[in-house]
Amino acid sequence: QSTPAWPIRSPPLWPRPCGGHGHGSSHSSSGGSTLLGYIGIDTIIEQMRKKTMKTGFDFNIMVAGHSGLGKSTLINTLFKSQVSRRSTGWSRDEKIPKTVEIKSVSHVIEEGGVKMKLTVVDTPGFGDQINNDNCWEPISKYINEQYEKFLKEEVNIARKKRIPDTRVHCCLYFISPTGHSLRQLDIEFMRRLSHSVNIIPVIAKADTMTIEERQEFKQRVRKELEMSGIEFYPQKEFDEDMEDKSDNDKIREAMPFAVVGSDKEYQVNGKRVLGRKTAWGIVEVENPHHCEFAQLRDFLIRSHLQDLKEVTHNIQYETYRAKRLNENGGLHPISSSDTQESNL
Repeated sequence: QSTPAWPIRSPPLWPRPCGGHGHGSSHSSSGGSTLLGYIGIDTIIEQMRKKTMKTGFDFNIMVAGHSGLGKSTLINTLFKSQVSRRSTGWSRDEKIPKTVEIKSVSHVIEEGGVKMKLTVVDTPGFGDQINNDNCWEPISKYINEQYEKFLKEEVNIARKKRIPDTRVHCCLYFISPTGHSLRQLDIEFMRRLSHSVNIIPVIAKADTMTIEERQEFKQRVRKELEMSGIEFYPQKEFDEDMEDKSDNDKIREAMPFAVVGSDKEYQVNGKRVLGRKTAWGIVEVENPHHCEFAQLRDFLIRSHLQDLKEVTHNIQYETYRAKRLNENGGLHPISSSDTQESNL
């Protein structure tokens, strides 16, 4: 088992307690008096854990980037199962669509008694046309439609106890390993969508570059993103405290992660490993000396999954909600029979 490149926070299955202060403190906030004995406040974490174990949680991840960059394979590698759209009846003979389509597929994954409803949102046709002008628009429209759906459920008089969450928590944007610079389309997509979804840029098929080329390309991409004013996740402005800032700075300095995906296993030194076989040997997907897949996985799933969900709800969705309520002079409560769609 590989050691994570940065601290793994507590299991990302429940919301952080509000306020974020006084961890381990035995003082009351009003008078500062010391507690005379054990109360049991800390059991709230175990209570939350039990509740999460029962209900499970949603995680919705979008993949974007032109065809042939291994998006489906990487998603299967991340979740160690056949969860991508291509794995569920997608034909390899299927032609690239003439316009951008949005297709999603959902699975329930269970690990250690915790259920996650994973939805993978694919964007076939993106970046594959002769003219790619405005091809980000259907993707932006889809993201906003999910916010609208959630908002309509929220303002219903007979509101569901648990609103189905189809909001996109994260968009993995696949950059072609050219070694040169970002395409104008890459910059345009990330610039347009970075304020409505958490964008995580990744360099695809990193085994096509040498380690030196990879490092140079990563630095160039970071510089171009900075010059274009593109804020990718984790955004600096949302760091909650100095510990957060320190952890996230390390991640930001390592991004975009240069990754290789594979759902095939090979025998290496008597161990079964996920890898890609080449004429020179096997590229081990989870070996940090070969690529940065393990760093991406630790970051996306083991340390920041809950934070991705929180930033989506508290920042991205809240911005959308405020805008819609201002436009409408306040959304009126909708009865369940009202199915009228709003014009965005």
